[in-house]
Amino acid sequence: MSPRAGLDAKAVIAAAGALADEHGLEAVTLAMLAAKLSVRSPSLYNHIQGLTDLRIQLAVYGLEMLHGALASAVTELTGDEAVHALAQAYVDFARAYPGIYEASQRYHDQKNEAIREGATLTFILVSNLLSASYALEGDAAVHAMRGFRSVLHGFSDLERGGGFGIAIDMNASLRVIVDAFIVGMKTLLKEAK
Repeated sequence: MSPRAGLDAKAVIAAAGALADEHGLEAVTLAMLAAKLSVRSPSLYNHIQGLTDLRIQLAVYGLEMLHGALASAVTELTGDEAVHALAQAYVDFARAYPGIYEASQRYHDQKNEAIREGATLTFILVSNLLSASYALEGDAAVHAMRGFRSVLHGFSDLERGGGFGIAIDMNASLRVIVDAFIVGMKTLLKEAK
């Protein structure tokens, strides 16, 4: 195979993401990626430093994509409507890009500046949304963030793993869960006053 013209790091990461979404993150190998891109495996080292680096770059890519999806979902929305829109966008992202989503969550703790920046952008977006919607500050805002992330990631993880076996509309379940979260946030607000 001859080197593919126009191949760059973005194309390599996007191809790896497509493979991860189709086959699962752990199934992606450099040989599989090279075959998809019609190059020899050593050619990938012009763009990545190995499998670990590929997965870290895939995490950064996923965090950027997730942030974009969430930001688009809540544009010009506020309050409960914005919280529901963000929740649906989060779960929809995890459904549409399961391998990329897994990478963005698995490599969250890496000591990598780009990962920290990507995670921080999403944290700020969600934190600002919750704070503006429910006037939460300080510890209450942190508790809300942790709770909301737990709800969304937990729901997405259970769904991806086949943990919801009853044939009831998943989006309806998500809406009920987010409604319960919102009631909790409003209760916290009342108790804080």
